[in-house]
Amino acid sequence: MEVVHDLLGFEDMKIVQNSDWFAFSLDSILLAQFVTIRLADKEILDLCTGNAPIPLVLSTKTKAHITGVEIQKDVYDLALKSVKLNHKEDQITLLERDLKKLNEDFSIDTFDVITMNPPYFKASADSVVNEDKHKIIARHEVAMTLEDSLPVIFGLLKNNGHFAMVHRTERFVEILELLKKYHLEPKRIQFIYANEQSESQLFLIEASKNGKSGVKLLPPLYVHEKDGTYRQEILALFEKS
Repeated sequence: MEVVHDLLGFEDMKIVQNSDWFAFSLDSILLAQFVTIRLADKEILDLCTGNAPIPLVLSTKTKAHITGVEIQKDVYDLALKSVKLNHKEDQITLLERDLKKLNEDFSIDTFDVITMNPPYFKASADSVVNEDKHKIIARHEVAMTLEDSLPVIFGLLKNNGHFAMVHRTERFVEILELLKKYHLEPKRIQFIYANEQSESQLFLIEASKNGKSGVKLLPPLYVHEKDGTYRQEILALFEKS
């Protein structure tokens, strides 16, 4: 069922969702607030854009033009509705594309910043049994793998441009190795925890195309208090909008 919700933490901003498929998560909001956006940045690309939470949040932080790319037609249509509902058509452009073919749409060195909240899980016969097709593509690497995306990202990103991503902590070492393989130098890393008693399940990472070696490990980000409410640092992220 199609519904309209408030975009978490952002006053007067709405997002269109289908409650039978999946909902955008806090992961996307954290990524949009984590990525470095410079005043000189003019072109931003968001991959695996879903129903466009990241472009919508980024539109509150920058005047740069934002392109969102989504492979699923039904989800792309939700994103279009979200952008129109928030009157962001002049700033946000959406494409229904397989990201592996984006080099057919854009020249090399086009984007100052690229973000991505990708499928977290490797695909296997067991992992996708009995799941809705929208959830399968959003959660599992069936339409693409992370390694499929990185050569495209490297090509489209300007030299010293920023690539930022949120992903599962269990794949941390693999991701570092892949980023280095494709000349995307890790520069900032932040681990996310549900609360102070939990293990990290997710992390944020930002890399620079052909950047110099040297990485900053940011303080851990705890999402919830013991009673389940958002911690002050999470609420402060919303206040930056």
